[in-house]
Amino acid sequence: MSEVTTLSTDRFTLRPMRREDAAALFPTLSDEAQCLYLSRPVFESEEELWGWLADPTWNGRTWIAEDGEGRVAGRFVAVPAHEEGIEEVGYITCMDRQGEGVARECTAALLRHLFDTGTRKIIAEVDMRNTPSIRLLERLGFTREALFREHETTHAGLCDVAVYGLLKPKSSRASA
Repeated sequence: MSEVTTLSTDRFTLRPMRREDAAALFPTLSDEAQCLYLSRPVFESEEELWGWLADPTWNGRTWIAEDGEGRVAGRFVAVPAHEEGIEEVGYITCMDRQGEGVARECTAALLRHLFDTGTRKIIAEVDMRNTPSIRLLERLGFTREALFREHETTHAGLCDVAVYGLLKPKSSRASA
């Protein structure tokens, strides 16, 4: 697994995850409404959440967005996809920080980092009912590449799943 490099935006630092981040993420990831689009139900305890966040068999990388006062604002991930040079991204904004542009600002920084370090394509899978996530991906330049109807059964029932993709900008590809 690759190292998690600290990234910066105008308002946030994206840093490697620490054990105490489970406490900051727990209010969001234990809330039914916030977990509607996760592939699993809410977390019942911080310990259960930490076990999931720090699972040693998971091959992805996690960044925690922290504001200038040290408050956690969200979790951002990148996971190697089916082929070298392709990464899948995911994100969740803490419920008390939603509507502040955290996901857009931090995901944009993560995308730049991934493209700058050799990724040629970034994908994201999203439940078609998750309109805010779809809007975010489209604002960041992603294009819907596939729609899989009744593709996944989660705690919320049978879901249609879309795959969104973003290619490395041509100007960046020419210099790579």
